[in-house]
Amino acid sequence: MTRIQPIDHNTADPAAADLLHTVKKKMGSVPNLIATMAHSPAVAKAYLGFSQTLSSGFLPPRVREQIALVVGETNHCDYCLAAHTALGKAAGLSEQETRAARRAHSPVEKEQAALELARKIVQDRGMIADTQLGRVRQAGYTDGEIAEIVAHVALNIFTNYFNHVAGTAVDFPAAPSLAAA
Repeated sequence: MTRIQPIDHNTADPAAADLLHTVKKKMGSVPNLIATMAHSPAVAKAYLGFSQTLSSGFLPPRVREQIALVVGETNHCDYCLAAHTALGKAAGLSEQETRAARRAHSPVEKEQAALELARKIVQDRGMIADTQLGRVRQAGYTDGEIAEIVAHVALNIFTNYFNHVAGTAVDFPAAPSLAAA
C-alpha cells in the first residue's frame, strides 16, 4: 500500500519539478522511487548523485545489478527486485542469472564472492569476519572494489528502506518468484 504518494510534476514546487524534468529528460520517464523521493529534492538528489558517482567506479554494471538484487532479496524489497531485475537484464543478465543473484549465487567465482559479501554485510550489519574479507580478496577484489561493494550495499539498503517506509508503488514488471525457479 502506497503511504507516500509520488509527486505529480504538474503540481510540484519549482525545485522538485526541475528535478523531475531532468530525470525524465535523462531516463525517458520518472520512476515512482524518484518521484516519491522528490518530496525532498535533497533526498532525490542525494540518491541520484550517489548512484551516478558509483556508476563510474570499478565494478561493472553486471556486478552492480547483482549486488542490488541480493540486497533487495535479503531486505524483501519488491520494488527494488522489480527495478533491478529489469536493469540487470539491460546490463546483460539473463532471467536465470537475476534469480541466482538474488540467492547470492553466480557461476563466476569472482561474482559469487562479491554476492556473498554483500549478503553478509546486510545480514550482519557490516560486522563481517576477517575470513569473509579474505575470501573476497582471494577471489581477486582490490580494496577499492571492496569499498565499492560496501557502497553499493549501502545505496541499495537506502532504497530498500525508503520503499518499505513509503510503500512505493512498483512501476516495473514484477520480479519472477524464486519459488517457481
